[in-house]
Amino acid sequence: MEFAELFGYAGMVTGVSFLIPQIYKTYQTKSVEDLSWGMLSMFFLNCIFWSTYGILIGALPIVLTNLCALVVNITLITLKIRYRNNP
Repeated sequence: MEFAELFGYAGMVTGVSFLIPQIYKTYQTKSVEDLSWGMLSMFFLNCIFWSTYGILIGALPIVLTNLCALVVNITLITLKIRYRNNP
C-alpha cells in the first residue's frame, strides 16, 4: 500500500463517519424534521457520481468511500421515511 493511499483510506473513515452521529440522534429522538430532503438527495447523487468516477479510473479508496457513504445516506433516507410522521 502506498503512502498516498493511506490518506485516501483516512479520508474514507472521516468522510463516512461524520454522518454517524446524525443517524444515532435521529434513531434516538425519532425526529427527522430537521433532515433536509435536498441535502439527502444531493448527497445521494454525489455518492453515485463519485463512485462511478472511482470505478472508471480504478481508484479503490474513492469507490469504497462513496459506497460506504451511500449506505450511510440510504440509512438516513430510510429513517426520514420511517419517522416522517413523528413530531
